[in-house]
Amino acid sequence: MTQFAAMTRSIREIPQKSHLTTLRRIEEGLLVAHGLRQDIGVGDVFSIEGGTRAEVTSLSQDEIKLAPFGAINRLAPGAYIWKDSSNSIRPDTSWLGRVVNAFGDPMDGQALSAGPLRLVPTGHRNALSRRSLGTRLDTGQPAIDTMLPLVKGQRIGLFAGSGVGKTSLLNALASGIKADVIVFAMIGERGHELASFINHTMDAETRSRCICVAATADCSALERRRAAQASIDIAEHFKEQGKHVLILMDSLTRWAEAHRQVQASQAGTTITTGFPANTGQDLARMMERLGPGSAGQGDITAVLSVLVAGSDMDEPLADMVRGMLDGHIILDREIAESGRFPAIDVLKSVSRSLPQAANADENAVIMQVRKILAAASRIAPLRDAGLAVEGENAQTDSVMKAADAIDTMWSARDLPDATTSFARLSSLCSAARF
Repeated sequence: MTQFAAMTRSIREIPQKSHLTTLRRIEEGLLVAHGLRQDIGVGDVFSIEGGTRAEVTSLSQDEIKLAPFGAINRLAPGAYIWKDSSNSIRPDTSWLGRVVNAFGDPMDGQALSAGPLRLVPTGHRNALSRRSLGTRLDTGQPAIDTMLPLVKGQRIGLFAGSGVGKTSLLNALASGIKADVIVFAMIGERGHELASFINHTMDAETRSRCICVAATADCSALERRRAAQASIDIAEHFKEQGKHVLILMDSLTRWAEAHRQVQASQAGTTITTGFPANTGQDLARMMERLGPGSAGQGDITAVLSVLVAGSDMDEPLADMVRGMLDGHIILDREIAESGRFPAIDVLKSVSRSLPQAANADENAVIMQVRKILAAASRIAPLRDAGLAVEGENAQTDSVMKAADAIDTMWSARDLPDATTSFARLSSLCSAARF
């Protein structure tokens, strides 16, 4: 009976071509078809004869307009267009260890099993049905495990300029956090960097728990925007099975830029700076799909990278995202240039899981460290200018010595969890005199 039920389900889920029509004309890069109105909405994806896909951008009484995901130079009026149920993301446990595109198609040329069809939620979630943030996670990164704790269901932003180690830190978090499933969304990355990261940077154990969703820089803006949505769909699938899912996105900025390009092309305008008015609302919808689950579900913990030009944390996107998340980690270029990785600026970074994520003794250590680092940041310029000399003041010397030791500790690789990290941090703090 079980085999019969499985066979019945498989037959029921065979992709069916529905809402069949033909391409009427191509108008300013958009495809126009007639005669499709029922059960079609903006954002639906259609397949086009020849292998191209397109997304519905607008509907009128007698026609629909679709934006193509790929090249349209070989398309002509009369080409068949249909809504194909296989366009829905259908994640499966067998996807672990694989790389897929924004449609859930395999990128390695090998066959990929499809899971059951699932309904993607369209309305907002009932905030009262969600659990609170969960227990503290060990990451293997001393600065995060102590000063910036990450807990189950937390959404945190990783803010950095280019070339300061954000992708390396994301990979380290993927290896260090023992989540059941990892979804790694790589949006707008260069193709050779994607291949190198998957084949060489990510270790085998981490990859066995990971599904990578990729839309490289040469993909259309529509596909790059859709990759973020696909990664969240996959994460929700496993969350609904009671799994703890870690979603890593590199980067949220590339999603926002793709969204801007899509909106500009549909409006027939050119926008190179700033973001459309609906960016904040679309971003908020995505962020609210992440986080703690409801009763019987797992959690989605999220670390989302944000590129900041010139380390400007007040630029529109950075400021918008920071207000939506449960904390932010800032990577500093000067720290990276000094050779200390991860280049986390602890004083400028915040985790909103505190103080609940740490006990009373740990919170006391956190406050002591912040006092030491803040004092050292005031003393360092005076020493550089020759206004304060080592050996003149024992208290100042003890603070600088403790700050240097703490700074070195952030790069330690022999502190796998919060317990060992706090023990060492407490010892280093005791040397400072206040």
